[in-house]
Amino acid sequence: MIKWQEVFSKDGLPWNDNAQLASPIDMSDLASLKRLLDAVHIRFCLVKPYQESKHYPLVESRELLPSFDNDMFEYKNLPGFALVAFARQLDYFSEIFQFDKLHPVLFQGNGACCPLENQVMLQNLQTLAARLPRMHQDVFRQQFRNIDTVVLESYPTLFPYLVNMDRAHVLAWGSDNNFHLAGIFASFPSDIDSELKRFGIRIGKFVNGDSDIYERNRMFVYQYLMELYGFPIVSERRTSSALFARKLHKMGERFLLRVLGQTDRTITTYLSNGENTRYPTLEKIALVSVSPDQEEVMQLIERDGFFLDRTNHVVILRVNYRQHGFNPGNVRQDRALSVLSQEVLHPLTGRALTGLNIIKDTTNMFLRLNDIVRGEYTGRIMYKRTELVENTDTHEKRLKFLFSWLTKHQRRMITYSDEFFSNVSKVVTSYLFSPENDEAFESLHTLHHEVCTRFSYIQQARRVRILEDLCHRTIKGQRVSYAVMLREVVQLLNELKFEIVNFFPTLVDAVITGVEKILRDRYLQRHYIETGEESLTRAGQEIRKNYRRLVALQDGFKAVRKARSTREGMSA
Repeated sequence: MIKWQEVFSKDGLPWNDNAQLASPIDMSDLASLKRLLDAVHIRFCLVKPYQESKHYPLVESRELLPSFDNDMFEYKNLPGFALVAFARQLDYFSEIFQFDKLHPVLFQGNGACCPLENQVMLQNLQTLAARLPRMHQDVFRQQFRNIDTVVLESYPTLFPYLVNMDRAHVLAWGSDNNFHLAGIFASFPSDIDSELKRFGIRIGKFVNGDSDIYERNRMFVYQYLMELYGFPIVSERRTSSALFARKLHKMGERFLLRVLGQTDRTITTYLSNGENTRYPTLEKIALVSVSPDQEEVMQLIERDGFFLDRTNHVVILRVNYRQHGFNPGNVRQDRALSVLSQEVLHPLTGRALTGLNIIKDTTNMFLRLNDIVRGEYTGRIMYKRTELVENTDTHEKRLKFLFSWLTKHQRRMITYSDEFFSNVSKVVTSYLFSPENDEAFESLHTLHHEVCTRFSYIQQARRVRILEDLCHRTIKGQRVSYAVMLREVVQLLNELKFEIVNFFPTLVDAVITGVEKILRDRYLQRHYIETGEESLTRAGQEIRKNYRRLVALQDGFKAVRKARSTREGMSA
């Protein structure tokens, strides 16, 4: 197994476990600081625990794929931490969060330390020691009695103590505009209640003062907001870190915020350099095992020595994400996040191997699906965020695994190619509707119906997604004429109306919204509807005829929605 031997940075700065970095470090930009922090945190929080444990809980690649699963276990023996770094000097009274301040040692003009050097270093030492568990305090004071604890070259040696503190540490510029350790024991304010309500009102899911709408949509808004920042609804440490990053970005701060949970074993980083962007950049770093089925990827990783552990195919994987603004007119309106890029980091140099597809590999997804329906999949999932299910040795477990698999990949299956979805459909339907399984499914009727409904939703959503493309006059990315658009939409809705017996309100709403967008098209109305019949060509007459068919189909879908609303009102 390869040892982590040097700092992960462009320049390569070796350190010793029991000493400071070999030479002073001056860093004033967040990108350079991030390279240093990557090295320290990957080494101490991921690689070191992995090398020291025979049973380190590697992160499954699917756990890095949105939407994120709830945590299954808390690994209290693993490190966890949070930090924030500001590319500016701190104004202690004016900061919007609480922390214990540390002081950089001042220097005179000739480079010598000021006479108060020892007092400042001692004060920093006492501040740090006071926030450590009592068992570490004496050893800490002895180790750092003659060391300036706030300079960056001390950070790797100090870091194992920082992860023993309950709260976050703070990096910021000193008077020389270089980073130093500026504070510890920081509390990140989250203000989740007001932030959630403001966000829900802004995207149209809440109405001010309407408790019924709030109750119906609260979990959707909560999950969407958290996923924008890379988490499910989880622990206070990660929730407060995500919302603090949101607040800092809104304020235009230049910052880096990083958090590692003991449950997710994943280093999550938010970075904002003050650009005029909607969200801070988001990335995650974790140790994952590459599937042996991905032969080409395995060859690339092995060729240049990118495996941390060749025997078990373990790599250091960094995933970058893209955030999406809420779009109520999109069938995938719950999609807050998608994978932007994936990189494997070299365990010695930190060099990134790019252009890989480890966590979104469709072949791997399909093989896992086959294993689930055959009862050959060994692993564990969190069913409906509450029940831990291990292995697939019974039909009940297979159905729960299948429901979780469909839920996890729902957004992707809506947009994947017809060929891929056709293969998925064959596997799923051959299991769900096989006469051989009828007897087993009789006692699991509710669960079986639940899985069938989930799959039916995905099938219909794929059609609605095609409708959404047609609204922009595109088919598989190709621009089409109005005649082709209307002909395809009419055919699509004629097929869909027979499937609508499985009523999904969001899909019916999406259909009605899409059709209304077409019917309101001013070009269509001006040239084909408002003009006289005698002035239309044969092609124009066909367009008008399909437009009228579309109006009738629209009325049919509205009637379905109204009938459903009436039934729900009567039952209430």
